[in-house]
Amino acid sequence: MSEMWTSKLRTKWQKNLPIEKLLPDDQPAYVASWIYVFGVLTLSALAMIIASGIVLAFQGPAWYHTSDTGKFMNSMHFWSVQLFFVFMVIHLWGKFWMAAWRGNRFRTWATGAVAFISSIATAFTGYLVQTNFDSQWISFEAKDGFNSMGVGAFFNVTNLGQMLLLHVAFLPLILGVLTIVHVLMVRKRGVVPPIDAVPTIASGGSR
Repeated sequence: MSEMWTSKLRTKWQKNLPIEKLLPDDQPAYVASWIYVFGVLTLSALAMIIASGIVLAFQGPAWYHTSDTGKFMNSMHFWSVQLFFVFMVIHLWGKFWMAAWRGNRFRTWATGAVAFISSIATAFTGYLVQTNFDSQWISFEAKDGFNSMGVGAFFNVTNLGQMLLLHVAFLPLILGVLTIVHVLMVRKRGVVPPIDAVPTIASGGSR
């Protein structure tokens, strides 16, 4: 085997996550249960959040208050976030009661839990960059709380520029990386079976 780092990385990737696992065409029969749908619905809502957020960011932090198109995209962004959290909480609790850390899947569970926490922080900064009375009230109420914890000098919730950076770039990058790692781990280990599942296979077309 070549000593090049690219060769080592490729060999390790092919060993741990071959293309058959990365893009499978067969899934266990129990994946047809509706509880397994909410992970995909969460990803779909996240895709809508990113797409609508990019459109909103192009015209700056205030145009969606006066433009009909901006109001529509702002509503799309808002409701995508609501659905994202609904789907993610159902997914989280479903996997909790299924004990989804079984079968050496603790890291998969942990990355999902950390992604959930980072999504809360991302959503919080979203409330702070609305450039309206709501964001002003929320930021000045939150300021006292952060100052009481001694982090106000580093995390200034009244600084619109800083909150825009966190909401548009930094926190979404963290959330995106965690999501990708989480999905790859699911592909590597497979979806967790129900506790009393019988290991049968459903070919093609199953969720």
